[in-house]
Amino acid sequence: MKKIGLITSGGDAPGMNACIRAVVRTASFHDIEVTGFYRGYEGLLENDSISLTRYDVRNIIHRGGTFLKTARSSEFRTEEGRSKASSIIKSHGIQGLIVIGGDGSLMGANLISMEHEIPVIGCPGTIDNDLFGTDYTIGYQTAVDTAIDAVDNIRDTAASHNRLFFVEVMGRDAGLIALRTGIAAGAEGVLIPETPTDLNRLVNYLKTDFKKKRRSGIIIVAEGDSEGGAYEVAKIVQNEFPNWETKVTVLGHIQRGGKPNGFDRILASRIGHGALLAIKEGRNREMIGISGGELVHVPLDNAIKHNAIISPYLLELLQALS
Repeated sequence: MKKIGLITSGGDAPGMNACIRAVVRTASFHDIEVTGFYRGYEGLLENDSISLTRYDVRNIIHRGGTFLKTARSSEFRTEEGRSKASSIIKSHGIQGLIVIGGDGSLMGANLISMEHEIPVIGCPGTIDNDLFGTDYTIGYQTAVDTAIDAVDNIRDTAASHNRLFFVEVMGRDAGLIALRTGIAAGAEGVLIPETPTDLNRLVNYLKTDFKKKRRSGIIIVAEGDSEGGAYEVAKIVQNEFPNWETKVTVLGHIQRGGKPNGFDRILASRIGHGALLAIKEGRNREMIGISGGELVHVPLDNAIKHNAIISPYLLELLQALS
């Protein structure tokens, strides 16, 4: 292995830069060249590339986002697009590709490897923490911390004005951010895609609180909740409590930005280092993850076809503490 390609793809996540840095510096240590492509598969298809040395990745470990930029590519989803990408990769003399991204990005890596015999290693970079086989994905812990800080600030206003706030966090298909934010921030309720939303139970719970003259609270809603998100849930609850002031706050992309916390910097560094060693050793179509504190190699077929499982214990803990 003399030369590899590197991209960040899909939604950005805090810690992607730390992972890029780890890949490039580990490659330099082993005398392997790195060609980075800007804007993920889109930039790869446009041959928008840069040679990366250990000096090019100085002072990026603390920065959010990805300095290689990222994008989603409809062309790469086609066989013709992947064939074009393969030709560009081979024209650079690249012998393997490392992809930092989420489910869709790793699925694309798996396909180009199967169709064009390009060795690929995936690094799980997504705030949703929804890839199977790893305890944590790059950016997840920082996103949870960001959401907790925001909810803490909102709670001050909720208590001051006797308001019920519905706070929507990211998680179209996965409620892990919502669940951990709800536990850490002491939310009165959490609604997530993995469990059916029982609005009657929520309303009855709030009625009990209302009788106790507790007129402020926080409900965390994952954007993929079955009722359609925080605004829809708030409308239903407002009809039940016409005299209780309800507000909705959508945290949105604030959760994806910002500098990574220490946990994500170390996690991303370990995963990037492990990814380079894996591709150097000739491994292929695997994702580097963390399980029980140790690096693991997860077949991409498993990582992208099985959603991460919500812990029944955390659901029970939330119910007991809310």
